[in-house]
Parts: sequence; C-alpha cells; structure tokens
Amino acid sequence: MKNLTVNKIKTASPISILEAAKLLEKHTDLEAINILNWKNAFPYIPGVLFRIAHTGNEIWLKFYVQEKNILAQETEINGDVYKDSTVEFFISLDGTNYYNFEFNCIGTPHVGYGPGRGNRTPILPETLKQIDIESSLGKQPFAEKSGDFSWEMMICIPTQCFAFDKIENLNGLEATGNFYKCGDETSDPHFVTWNAIDTENPDYHCPEFFGKISFED
Repeated sequence: MKNLTVNKIKTASPISILEAAKLLEKHTDLEAINILNWKNAFPYIPGVLFRIAHTGNEIWLKFYVQEKNILAQETEINGDVYKDSTVEFFISLDGTNYYNFEFNCIGTPHVGYGPGRGNRTPILPETLKQIDIESSLGKQPFAEKSGDFSWEMMICIPTQCFAFDKIENLNGLEATGNFYKCGDETSDPHFVTWNAIDTENPDYHCPEFFGKISFED
C-alpha cells in the first residue's frame, strides 16, 4: 500500500486558480499514476503525473497527461465522463464510504458517494459547481483526436463537496484513496492507477485497494 502526505499550503486570502497552481508547483513533488493492473487486456499506458496539496478548506490537485488519443464529449455534470479522456481521485474519509471525483479532459465533473460501485449517491450539481477547474484543453467538447497530446488540469475542491461528512477542515485528516487515468471509449482504452488494484477486470471502485493519504496539520 502506498502512503501519500498531502502538504498544507497557507494562503493569506482567497487566490486565483492560476496562483494556486503556481504555489502547488512550488511546494509539492510530482506523483505518478503508472501501474498497469490489467496489462494483458489493456496494455496502453499514457504518461500521467499529479501534484496534490491542501489549504485546510480546499484540496488542490493538478494532473499532467501525455496520451495518444483525447476525447471530450460529456458536458453534463455527473454524466458519463469516464468514457472520455479522464482523470479521477477517489477518497474515503471514514474507511467505509468514499467519494469518486472524476473529471474529463475539459473539466466536466462526476462525483458520487457511497460504500461501493452499485450504490452511489450523486453530489448535487449546485455543490459541484463550487469546484474550480482549469484545463489547458478548454471547456468545449470535441470528437476524438489522435496524435501526441499533452494536457494539464488544475482542480480546487472545497470541503463543501464532502457533502455527507461533517468536515470543518482538512488539517491532520487521515484518509485513504487512489488516483486514476482512464479513457473507456478512446481508440486505446486504458486503466492506470496510483495504488495497485488486484482484480480480474478493471474496477476503480475498490476501496480495499486504496492507499493511505495523510493531510498535513
């Protein structure tokens, strides 16, 4: 099981997402999403790195992706973003239930809550609109493009998005989670993870394979 310490970044006042991205790059190290758990069926591995930090009341997360095919068709909040070029962050605050934060490459979010794949409760779109998202690919949908692409996405998730937990702040929080990259309906379907998953078929809804995530006090 991997262990990840989420550094705390102190800010005197609310700042822009671009300023947050600069602070994130200054105060954090890169982590890789590079484990191929199902390499026989899905051998393609894109290049995926991320940075993560928190401010006490927000999680800052930035993904860096290099891949052959990019696809962005879903524009509806809580739609089927996993079919597109997508990055994901799953986190459990209580060891039983978890939140699945999924973002396609133009920043369309899908977030649910529950103990497993089959019983998810969606977080309300009004709540998810509080997430600040900036993608280098913009916000407009597009059909699949093939070639050699690099894109980045900066995400600021406020604690209000943990709608089923009473979280005053993230300071000192002990959690579990995993980070993913997928693209189910791209020309090269792929499923890569930060912490290893031991299942026969691709399945990200496996909290038993989450790594440890510790938020700095």
